[in-house]
Amino acid sequence: MFKKLSLCFVLFIISAKSFAQLPTASQIHARLPKATIIHGNVAYNNDTLKKHLLDIYLPAETKGKLPLVVFIHGGGWIGNDKYADMGYMPNTVAAMLENGMAVASIDYRFATQAVFPAILQDCNKAVSFLYDNAEKYNLDKNRIALMGFSAGGHLASLMGTSQNNKVDDLYFPTSYRAFNYKAVVDFYGPTDLVLLPGNENAKSPEGLLIGAAPLERPDLAKAASPITYIDKNDPPFLIFHGEKDEIVSNKQSKLFSAWLKYHKVKNELTIVKDAPHFGTMYDVEEIRNKVIHFLKQELRNGN
Repeated sequence: MFKKLSLCFVLFIISAKSFAQLPTASQIHARLPKATIIHGNVAYNNDTLKKHLLDIYLPAETKGKLPLVVFIHGGGWIGNDKYADMGYMPNTVAAMLENGMAVASIDYRFATQAVFPAILQDCNKAVSFLYDNAEKYNLDKNRIALMGFSAGGHLASLMGTSQNNKVDDLYFPTSYRAFNYKAVVDFYGPTDLVLLPGNENAKSPEGLLIGAAPLERPDLAKAASPITYIDKNDPPFLIFHGEKDEIVSNKQSKLFSAWLKYHKVKNELTIVKDAPHFGTMYDVEEIRNKVIHFLKQELRNGN
């Protein structure tokens, strides 16, 4: 058991620091469609913290208010930045822009600096900022979707399921907004912290997230798990998980999908054949087409 836990912990840390050389802003921008409008390093919490910045990407030629996809990076809650997952998903990012969607990629403080719920408060604050400034950036505040990867998939799913529960602790004071997410795209995100392999270790990624070993503080683990908040009013989910994911078991997504179905929440789970935890296998045409179709369908109106 110890050897298995150690391997999973090491793999998760490797995932968190998966880009020995993280892609730079200029490298990401070079792969965007020509004439994409970029608003870089926008402060979303009225402070000077580097982790309280976001980037907004707008299609070159726009008419009317744009649907918005909020892009949340992974990294085990302790690493990477707002460019990391964009680095291996360039075709999907480009496709969203080419299909008339705005993309906002956000940073947030790591769990080592902002133990739960502070890490989620950052993410919710970023969306609250985008909502408040929708007019300035030509965004449709009634057509917002979330997309997250690994730990970012966890955060996106948690935001998606908890939004209508109005749990005050998940938001900075005055930052809650009475809007509903239209859709969530979850790439291999953990959904039940108690079932992760580091559940007895306070120094595991999930332990660092909540400040304790999940099995020692199941109350905190429950509060930080997306499955806790599922109800029939949650937005539709599109979920992808690798068949050979050795970092986050695809049973996490299978369980999540089952609970969504139980509560009659529209969702689709795809187990990607031979795929590991992250990488270019998720940026292929088949998956990209599913993502774009799902987002276009769910973001088609703001009602």
